[in-house]
Amino acid sequence: MKKTKMLIKNYQFKNLFLKGKYYSGEYIESFIKSNNLNYNLLGIAIGVKIAKATKRNRIKRLIRENYRLIEKDLKTGYSIIFLWKKKKDTSYANFENIKKDIKTILNKANIIEENNEKIIY
Repeated sequence: MKKTKMLIKNYQFKNLFLKGKYYSGEYIESFIKSNNLNYNLLGIAIGVKIAKATKRNRIKRLIRENYRLIEKDLKTGYSIIFLWKKKKDTSYANFENIKKDIKTILNKANIIEENNEKIIY
């Protein structure tokens, strides 16, 4: 099984926040930018004020798993950051809500390959 490549360095996040294009779903926000590599990079940032550590880690796991399931259908060469919206309660953080939001965001960003679009809707 292929491991997802992650953004880890602070300067990578800052660069993406400044130069990336912003997309929004109902519960998740995203910044997406081309990275000129042959693979995608994923970053997940959940603010400390949103919830305690266990809930933040659960949201991260749900986002990571949903991304993993859809990763094979994405175009390569993008850096993507997913953020949980500050105004949304963490009780809405379930698998289906996050799945719907991620698909909405990636469709808006037009980084889902066209031959697989029928499957995703």
